[in-house]
Amino acid sequence: MTALIFMLVPWFALAVGGLIAMFRAPSDTFSASTQHLAAGVVFAAAATEVLPDLTHQGSTAAILIGGGLGLATMFGIKQLGKYLKGGWSLIILIAIDILVDGVVLGIGFAAGARQGLLLLVALTLEIFFLGLTAAEELKETLKTPLKVFLGLLLCGLLLPLGSLLGAPVHTLPPFYQGIAFAFALIALLYLVTEELLVEAHEKPDSPFITSMFFVGFLGLLALESAVPAS
Repeated sequence: MTALIFMLVPWFALAVGGLIAMFRAPSDTFSASTQHLAAGVVFAAAATEVLPDLTHQGSTAAILIGGGLGLATMFGIKQLGKYLKGGWSLIILIAIDILVDGVVLGIGFAAGARQGLLLLVALTLEIFFLGLTAAEELKETLKTPLKVFLGLLLCGLLLPLGSLLGAPVHTLPPFYQGIAFAFALIALLYLVTEELLVEAHEKPDSPFITSMFFVGFLGLLALESAVPAS
């Protein structure tokens, strides 16, 4: 139940990002800076909150199985985007992306409240940026700002659904927990390397923009040291 309540935070971030984009398209500098910041935070969360649990609980087989499932899922979503046609395909892809984020958050909270909260911070930034970019692209399909906003909110409903799918992980034997943690780790690393940073580097770059990755990374490390261990 606690994890479901916390799902309101990224859902709110999704809505705020969408509202900002609908009334004023973000500049390339703002978008690239936000992407680098989110990438740094997500990378730090993967390294400090998911990887330790995986190395402590996961066997070699669990790591390979979970990692393979995570990679297949993320590549599958990417390939799906190539085959789907029409404006509504974007909505489907956004919904799947948000569902996977919810699953990862559910797995994080299953590992512990501290891990879940830090992952929540990381993915809230990523989902905020998703709201920025998705709203801009959905204008062509849904036409009116109200429909775009409602579309994002409906997609956001998949966050708590994904969280429910990931939450039972703590009841599983260690082997299956290892599979879940490996899946979450690969999903997060894919998000950083193949989505956030790839899209960010399509825009003009500068030392300030690049430095935002390290600001995000060090910022989450600082937050982690300030949050008491559960």
